[in-house]
Amino acid sequence: MVRLPLTPEEVERGQRLGALLRRARGERSMLDVALAAQVSPETLRKIESGRVATPAFPTIAAIADVLGLSLDAVWSEISGAGRSAGRTGSVHGARQQLVS
Repeated sequence: MVRLPLTPEEVERGQRLGALLRRARGERSMLDVALAAQVSPETLRKIESGRVATPAFPTIAAIADVLGLSLDAVWSEISGAGRSAGRTGSVHGARQQLVS
């Protein structure tokens, strides 16, 4: 099976995902978060750095759960929907939208 090259939009979305996860992880070590999510630290490192722009859904779901992020908030932030609605693009903003 040949994988098609990623579009610029997919690459950018992967970079936004990585930035979101890094911010949400805060001072927690990458190792602690990866082990709690039952993914390898290398996988988390690649996602956070944007090297894996389209990670598998179960991987993101597990990491988001460990970091206390809802999948709706993650998607809103990485898809650009949050920016078009005037949200700040912060982790706090992604969490706050769930309350409102």
